[in-house]
Amino acid sequence: MANVIVYSTPTCPWCDRAKDYLKEKGIDFTAYDVAADQEKAVEMIEKSGQRGVPVIDINGTIVIGFDQAKVDGLLGL
Repeated sequence: MANVIVYSTPTCPWCDRAKDYLKEKGIDFTAYDVAADQEKAVEMIEKSGQRGVPVIDINGTIVIGFDQAKVDGLLGL
């Protein structure tokens, strides 16, 4: 089972698409709102070097933005 973390903000449509896609595929994930949680925002930036969202961490591999093909590959979908 994959360890999936989605760093997002409430106003990000691509974040919503990424989370909806994972839900549709039955993938459990943890979502962090980096607009409200400064500690998780810093964690996201340290992992990805990015301030933009979404950032998806799949078993330690970072996906910048909602790259469905890369997500599928990392999750074996």
